[in-house]
Amino acid sequence: MTKALMKRPWPQSYRQATSQGLARFYSTPTYTTPAPAGASEAEVQSAKNYCSGLLQKFDSPSHTLLAFIPPPAQPAYLALRAFNIETSRIADTVSNPTVGAMRLQFWRDNVIRALSGTPPKEPVSILLSHALADLDARTGGTAKMSKSWLMRIIGEREKYLNNAPYATLESLEKYAENTYSTLLYLTLQALPMGSVTADHIASHIGKAVGITAVLRGLPLVAFPPPPNHHSNSSPLGGTVDAQRRSQGSVTLPLDVMARAGVRDEDVLRKGAEAEGLRDAIFEVATRASDHLITARQMLKNVYAGEDVDHAFEYEGEEGHEYETQTTKGPGKVAQQKEEVERAFGVFMPAVATGLWLDKLQKLDFDVFREELRRRDWKLPWKAYFAHRRRMF
Repeated sequence: MTKALMKRPWPQSYRQATSQGLARFYSTPTYTTPAPAGASEAEVQSAKNYCSGLLQKFDSPSHTLLAFIPPPAQPAYLALRAFNIETSRIADTVSNPTVGAMRLQFWRDNVIRALSGTPPKEPVSILLSHALADLDARTGGTAKMSKSWLMRIIGEREKYLNNAPYATLESLEKYAENTYSTLLYLTLQALPMGSVTADHIASHIGKAVGITAVLRGLPLVAFPPPPNHHSNSSPLGGTVDAQRRSQGSVTLPLDVMARAGVRDEDVLRKGAEAEGLRDAIFEVATRASDHLITARQMLKNVYAGEDVDHAFEYEGEEGHEYETQTTKGPGKVAQQKEEVERAFGVFMPAVATGLWLDKLQKLDFDVFREELRRRDWKLPWKAYFAHRRRMF
């Protein structure tokens, strides 16, 4: 697992200088562009405020890390992260998968309209369309954001609308790749950036983030809040899915649970005291940590002038077609370093994920501890230093 960083007091003068630098960094002026056709500038600004509010409420680490995204790509970052929140929350806010599927279809339609430049009067779609129009203007139409990747995120969410457990740890990895890694690929496209090295590092970071997101959400999924009886998403009948939702479910991979001797009924009855649960959490968290370690090593190799130590498994697949690398030797190394430099802000979720995994380890892998659901006050400082030193 990840190791806790050594702590030592810094000189008062250094702390003051750093505090001033941090304040200046997080107050970087916002990049602005004209509103696209079909949306007024007021509507675009309102959409930005809405998406920013979503991040503050449901994904505060992503809101903090916005400052590290290059200003021209910040609207795309906000739109993509808000899109991720909206689609990920559907499984937790509806009582019937049929209603959930309808909501996901709503997002499919919104994405199609946003890509065509005619978004509906919905803030995430308006901001996404604005970001796409700006990307087109900045690159003269040579860079796009992948429709298939946006649809992949929706499709993967749809597979787990009933919060069913993952069959294997590899299934959980695939889920993380098709959601959180894909989210990072899209953000790289918004820079714009088309790099096998950047995508490769982003793939490992996204898997770590996605696996960790499932661990973070386990208590809420296992013990969901009482249903809102004024909601339109009440069960349409006494279905198994509705019963699963009302009773909660355990979304850990089944093969991991079997190895640890965990039974979902024990978790739903005993919570953190269920036999074998911490062992199962440890195994899943270790896989997330392994992906972070791999990403860190790849980054070190690039900055040391070395090649990455393994091939990108998705190279050649849709969206991962790259121009043939003609540069060799020192030129190739310099190009990889330049690409990583430009993409580093997109890699910053690794910092928040590493902090959470460190805290989980210190709490002996008790995923139900209240401390794990609080905002981490150290994130702005850790993120600032990670970005400054180009190491997460």
